Amino acid sequence: MIADSTYQSDTAPLRRVLLRHARDAFVDAAAAAAQWRELGYLGPPDVDVACRESDAFAGLLQELGVDVTWAPPGDLGLDSIYVRDASVLCDGGVVLCSMGKRARRREPGALRGVYDALGVGLLGAVEGEGRLEGGDVAWVRPGTLAVGRGYRTNDEGIRQLRTLVGGSVEEVLVVPLPHWKGPDDVFHLMSIFSPLADDLALVYSPLMPVTFRDALLRRGLALVEVPDEELESMACNVLAVRPRVVVALEGNRETRRRLEAAGVEVHTYAGREISVKGSGGPTCLTRPLERERT
Repeated sequence: MIADSTYQSDTAPLRRVLLRHARDAFVDAAAAAAQWRELGYLGPPDVDVACRESDAFAGLLQELGVDVTWAPPGDLGLDSIYVRDASVLCDGGVVLCSMGKRARRREPGALRGVYDALGVGLLGAVEGEGRLEGGDVAWVRPGTLAVGRGYRTNDEGIRQLRTLVGGSVEEVLVVPLPHWKGPDDVFHLMSIFSPLADDLALVYSPLMPVTFRDALLRRGLALVEVPDEELESMACNVLAVRPRVVVALEGNRETRRRLEAAGVEVHTYAGREISVKGSGGPTCLTRPLERERT
């Protein structure tokens, strides 16, 4: 890691990001057709369109000043396009996750070589009965890590994460997640919480524990609220490329209006195949690898 960069932020200026291209996750039409129901997709991905969306999404990030590193291909399944979930980074190194979704269990190990090549040290891996997915983990501020406790991340996974990152993190906020649509649904902490700056976040309060919402307010964060009608179109899942500059899935006009009213610059991408069908927004598609220390 470069001396003036950090892993411990979800809002500092983003320099480099890890993506997995649709051609490497979806592989081909036959594979997509065989897997989509099992994985809970809304429909079979159109692989050709998905590849074009991957190219355009990467191009948008590059236009915003972000270097893109591509994860290598592998027979990992459709969900491997959501590369955030397989690992968690702090300034001490990388923690490989243990996926709550059984079909994704091979994804964390497949990233080991990527981090070795990037010179990112391995802090360890969540093991045994522990479960942890990166979509449940977000930096509130550089020393404060929020972790959702739900169907994809369990108490043992959180305990192991605390131990592994202990020397780099001042506090871990455990956020109990709701049952919502049950264990088969795609629901992470970042379904209802996206940091926008150290003092601003996008949230869906009706599904947010009072304790976590109060913790954000006590730390001086202002909250932009997602309307009810836009929650399920992933309005609350946005990627900050720098403070108050975000990438969001196209649509969700009212959320965009509220973000812009709060001084946030919004850039959108088309993601019918890579986001909508698999219920994974821009944070899911990306694993930030380097942010500027501010």
